[in-house]
Amino acid sequence: MFNKFTVLILVLVAFANQGNSQSLNNLIEINKVWKKFYLAYDSLDYKLMAEIHSNKLIRISGGKRILEYETYINNYKTNFEKAKENNFSNKISLRFFERINNDSIASERGIYKLVRIENEKNQQAYYGQFHVLFIKEKDEWKILMDYDSNEANNIGEKDYLKANGINELDMFTQN
Repeated sequence: MFNKFTVLILVLVAFANQGNSQSLNNLIEINKVWKKFYLAYDSLDYKLMAEIHSNKLIRISGGKRILEYETYINNYKTNFEKAKENNFSNKISLRFFERINNDSIASERGIYKLVRIENEKNQQAYYGQFHVLFIKEKDEWKILMDYDSNEANNIGEKDYLKANGINELDMFTQN
């Protein structure tokens, strides 16, 4: 009935589809990491930031430099401590135009909005585009690669609002 070539093709297609399946459960689990990311920024907690990143982290900032895990986390420690000393706070939020995952890796791209608040009143908003890769380590999602850029200051509120909210998961689970 089926020749060996046809069976091989069917098996390969089945494996390819399995490896590229979008999972609502994965997005829900990844959103828990993003919530910790938000909390780390809001509370200026570099230890929480360290917890959600893989020790194998590659950080690419604005297309200008590459950092590894230890330097990246130490930079957060320094920046968060300075912010506390100078009575600054942060609010960060993410919106997405791409969320791809399988059971071990995920790629998420979108626009971030970072609001820096000085003395609880003066606010400045910063926008950028991000691309984050997640990897599952010991059944936990961790950020493996984090790239962002403000695209020569060409990213703004309009771009941010065009992207999907963090809880708009249906957009990313439909085939």
